[in-house]
Formats: sequence, C-alpha cells, structure tokens
Amino acid sequence: MNRALRRAAPVALVSAAALLLAGCAGSTSPEASKTPTAEAAECMDLSSGDLSDGVTVEGDFGTSPTATFTTPLEADELERTVVIEGDGETTKAGDDVNAIVSAYSGTSGQQVFSQPATITAGDDTVFEAFLAGIDCVPTGSRTVTVAPASTLYGDQGNETIGVAPGETLVIVVDVQEPLKPAEWTENVPDVQFGADGAAPTVTLPDTAPPAEYQLKVLEEGDGDEVQSGDTVTLHYQGTSWDTKQVFDQSYGGDPAQFSTDQVIQGFGAALVGQKVGTKLIVTIPPQYAYGTDSSGGELAGQTLVFLVEIQDTAPATDAK
Repeated sequence: MNRALRRAAPVALVSAAALLLAGCAGSTSPEASKTPTAEAAECMDLSSGDLSDGVTVEGDFGTSPTATFTTPLEADELERTVVIEGDGETTKAGDDVNAIVSAYSGTSGQQVFSQPATITAGDDTVFEAFLAGIDCVPTGSRTVTVAPASTLYGDQGNETIGVAPGETLVIVVDVQEPLKPAEWTENVPDVQFGADGAAPTVTLPDTAPPAEYQLKVLEEGDGDEVQSGDTVTLHYQGTSWDTKQVFDQSYGGDPAQFSTDQVIQGFGAALVGQKVGTKLIVTIPPQYAYGTDSSGGELAGQTLVFLVEIQDTAPATDAK
C-alpha cells in the first residue's frame, strides 16, 4: 500500500485526496467533503511572485512532472503561477476537478508525491494550498503553487509522507478535462458471479492492457442515480491487468461505502451516472489510478480492472 495514503483504507481505492484534506494532516480517516457555500463561490485572492515564477517545470501535461527550483525554499505567503493556460471551461466552486497533483519539498527539492486526485473546487475541508492549484483556471492549465506551512500541515508536518514541521511545499497541478469512460466493447473480461455472496471470478483476456479508460455495464439497475459526491454502498473486486492477480475486494464481507470524490479518479468517475442495482466492469489505465510515477506505490504504473455491484447511494450529508 502506498505509504502516502491513509492506512485504514482499502489498498486500491483511496486517492491522493486523503492528503489534501485539512482535517487529515495527522489522522487516518478523512472527513466527508462539504458542499461549497455561496460565500466560497468567488475566486481566491491569488497572485504570482518571485518564488512561484522561479519554479521550472518539465514533462508532458498529465504526467508526473519534474520541478526545479532553488533550495531551500521558504515562503511566508501563498503564491501561484499559471505556467500553461488551458482553453477549456474555467473551474468554479462546486466543480469536481480531475487533476494530477505533484508536491515537492521546499527544503530538498525532492518529490513528495505525484498522483491523480479529484478535488472539489471551493471545498473548505481541503487545504488552501491545494485549492489554489485548481481555483478559477481553465481546464488544460498547469499551475505552480508555492505553499507555506500555514496553508498546509503547519507546525505538525506530515510524517507519513516525509513533510517536516513548518516546511514549505511546491505544488504542481495539471487541471484536466472531466473524466468519462468510453464504452468497453473489445477484449472485455469474462465474469462469473459467485453464488450466495461468494467472490466472483474475473478472467482477463491474454492481451496487452487497454490504453483507454473504458466501462461496460453488465446489468443495468433501476434505482437512484449516483451523483458526484454521493456516498455509494457497493461490492467490488480489483484485479491488476499486469499481474492478473486480485489485489483487493469487498466480497466475503460487508459491502463497502465510498464517496465518489474520495477514491481514485477512474473508480469514482465510473460510479457517477450509474443506477443502484447496476453491475459494471471498468478498466482504468495508470494515469487515472495510481499514476505512472513510482511514488504511487506498488500499484503505480499498472492498469486496474474493477468489477462493481452498486447497492445504494446517498448524498454525503445523508450518509452514515
């Protein structure tokens, strides 16, 4: 399991979003996200500065980049520079924004983590430093934020991921288009459901992992539709296309509950718009799972396949 993620969570589902929550600097269970209020609808008061302008970022958009800057870097105020301005829709409060979030130590310049994450713009449970990276920018943008400790983990730091107390971070965010799976029509795994709650069997074809994010509905339900941010009750089984091994599942126990915006991008996006009672299978390439960088842990760089049975859904404020 990736040490940057909360240890109490199933190995394959919790995203880097757990690192972004202001209530989770030293805890193991992130709080439910709050819906942005009307007061949060305006853009943050952000400007570039010598520190953020002085960060050089290399690497293709949507991948784990390399950031170079003079160390040690210490900041007193939040600075943000837009290094690539996209041409998509501008983000606004309440949007679930898909992003690649990469953080670097201001002390050493070394990368702390780089992973896909879904961030709700204007969400006051998310650290200000991470909100800054997605705030009021067109999709397709890459931003650099220099974040003093006061906008992140403070005097406590985050020992789990190697952030020292009082340390400044440099955060690079690639703001991506909304994620939607294509219809999966070729090389779909064979699925045999078990009897009486037994674990199903998913047999992957002997082909290379699909490069595209794809989903196939095996059985369509007729219940309520899952909305972004809902807490969904479901059974799931995760298989690595690369190893052909099941690495995580809820079968054999009680159904799991997850909010769509607190799991890996490809898993959460697969749930949104589906109806309760639906059974589906989805293939998630690395860039929508644990990323291509080795800091994503043992599942980084792997194509993941999830079989899902949706049992219930509820808005986060109603979920128990």
